[in-house]
Amino acid sequence: MLDVIIKGSWMMVPLLVESVLALAVFMDRFVAFRSNARTDTRTLRAKVMALLEQDRAEEALDLCFSTPGPVSAVLAAGIQSYVKHRSHAKNVEMMRGLIEDAMEDYTHHALAAVEKRMNVLAFVGNSAPLFGMTGTVTGMIKSFNAMAGAGALEGTVVAAGISEALITTAAGLLIALGAVIPYHYFTGNAAKIESEILEAASDLLDFVTVRHAGGTEAGV
Repeated sequence: MLDVIIKGSWMMVPLLVESVLALAVFMDRFVAFRSNARTDTRTLRAKVMALLEQDRAEEALDLCFSTPGPVSAVLAAGIQSYVKHRSHAKNVEMMRGLIEDAMEDYTHHALAAVEKRMNVLAFVGNSAPLFGMTGTVTGMIKSFNAMAGAGALEGTVVAAGISEALITTAAGLLIALGAVIPYHYFTGNAAKIESEILEAASDLLDFVTVRHAGGTEAGV
């Protein structure tokens, strides 16, 4: 393996750096998404809504705080806003707007945490083939220079340059595949989490609308 890297010449250095970065990000995001997948968000939403129906908002908030994940965090932001504004909001539209704003603001932070460092995978996926192609060009230049110096076409003369070109091309493509495939997989998971957040937010807003429609003026 070391012999192959050496034959790839200096262009293998950035490719190796990118491979290490891609592997580190893959492991980090894999652990994060796996941890998030262990949280049953449907059950969480059902329990939170049941507690809110029973006027146990503080318990619902505690449940969200004790449950890891972006869905519970966004729900907690919405419930905090609900507890804060339910007694003095002028009407249900105002209360709904305040809660929606609170959850929307926190959703941006939650999704940013979910997608953390995924741009590194996208960068590696886009740049690794370019480094590989650069190595191809430098390898072919080396071959032609060797051929010109020898004054004849001999396999042993051009072999080193061709070997460098092929090694860097293959390395660039393999590293790109190792970054692009996980990137799309994690992007799909992030989109699923965003959908779950929107569903949870919708549940809370529907509860507020039904519970307080026509009743906020009375302090309900």
